[in-house]
Amino acid sequence: MNDFHATLSEALQYTATVTPASFPTLMQGLDPRWIDEALATTGTATLRRRRLPAERAVWMILGMAVLRDWSIATVVNQLELAMPTPEGMRTVAPSTIVKARARLGSDPMELLFGRSGDEWAHASADRHRWRDLALYAVDGTTLRVPDSDENREHFGSQGAGGERGVSGYPLLRAVGLMAVRSHLLAAAAFGPYGTDERTYARSLWSSVPDHSLVLVDRNYLQANVLVPLMTQGTDRHWITRSKSTTEYRLIRHLGPGDDLVEFEVSREARKKDPSLPTHFDARAIHYERKGYRPQCLLTSMVDAERFPAAEVRALYHERWEIELGFGEIKTDLLERLETIRSKSPIAVAQEVWGILLVYNLVRVEMERIATELGVAPTRISFVAALREFTTFWLLGSKTLSPGALPEQLAKAQDRVRRFVLPPRRPERVFPRAVKIKMSNYARKRPVTASSTKVAK
Repeated sequence: MNDFHATLSEALQYTATVTPASFPTLMQGLDPRWIDEALATTGTATLRRRRLPAERAVWMILGMAVLRDWSIATVVNQLELAMPTPEGMRTVAPSTIVKARARLGSDPMELLFGRSGDEWAHASADRHRWRDLALYAVDGTTLRVPDSDENREHFGSQGAGGERGVSGYPLLRAVGLMAVRSHLLAAAAFGPYGTDERTYARSLWSSVPDHSLVLVDRNYLQANVLVPLMTQGTDRHWITRSKSTTEYRLIRHLGPGDDLVEFEVSREARKKDPSLPTHFDARAIHYERKGYRPQCLLTSMVDAERFPAAEVRALYHERWEIELGFGEIKTDLLERLETIRSKSPIAVAQEVWGILLVYNLVRVEMERIATELGVAPTRISFVAALREFTTFWLLGSKTLSPGALPEQLAKAQDRVRRFVLPPRRPERVFPRAVKIKMSNYARKRPVTASSTKVAK
């Protein structure tokens, strides 16, 4: 791992001094004009000479997203992101870094991530359509944030149950809109843990294009969530699973295990949102996989001829691609260091947008490689691609002549061919089970008035 980070250090150092688009690297998709426009739009462009101008602060945030086990000061100093002093010194004090992050804020990073979703994820979903519909998935996840007073107050915590208090760390709740067949993130929303993830999901519907299909978890089976997705666009659809408590009225049979049904919208829901209808139609598609209980899929795609039931059944299971995408972010990119490092809500937002942007940068390169090799983007190993393209940064260092770049790039692409994963085997069955037992040590939780009272 140390060698891996040393390689990244040298490559990022070069990235800090050369226009990113001037040589093929992991960051080649990040157009420098996007950074300029984001800084200009948010009014954060540097107007005076500073040791860490805004454009380099952006690269600092990206470096933080990759070098998870380095301090921020080490990232800046080792990568020589700071402008040199008249004496040629490039190291900066931690206070300079703090001020640079504060001046930058989170808005430019949010705009940059949004641009990546608009330019890459939607284009990818458009290329990988199913029956003329672009495929997306929406789901939620959580991240731990440092246990500072500001973060605790803003993000909140998860209740531990009973009188055990709250979780040891404040928690951030996030929801992502992902292009199913490439894992590129089209949009995201996050904030306090106490906000229901369906509220964050509704804020993403404006990012869903017309003629699309969104795969969602059964937790989203609510009229105020799904009806706006259908009605606030053209030919926009959803699929989810039914709950054990789901109730609907049969209208007519469409085929074996395939019914047209009607849902009634509660008076309470319509009181909260007068735009909701009194009823809406859906399809109920029943099926059973070997080794599992019978299931029922619900979908807004009521045209049985255009959307055959057998294909709908198979398609729904691609919803798990977003779970795999979240795993790539939390397990591989963050290296299971799920407690991100920022101690204020604005800095947390800045860091998270940087993490999501780096993830998209890796993923868009993976799709390019997959296209060259003629395989699906999900057949390229995320870990292998991340390491290979990071290593290739070294080949863009000042020690390599520009004339050697094409040859080295060809070698790198040839190595990537070895990272093609074997085809998926959907027939495999792996029941959920706990692999590692939880620690026997007592949990350290925040001390509150109630917990003190219980202790006494």
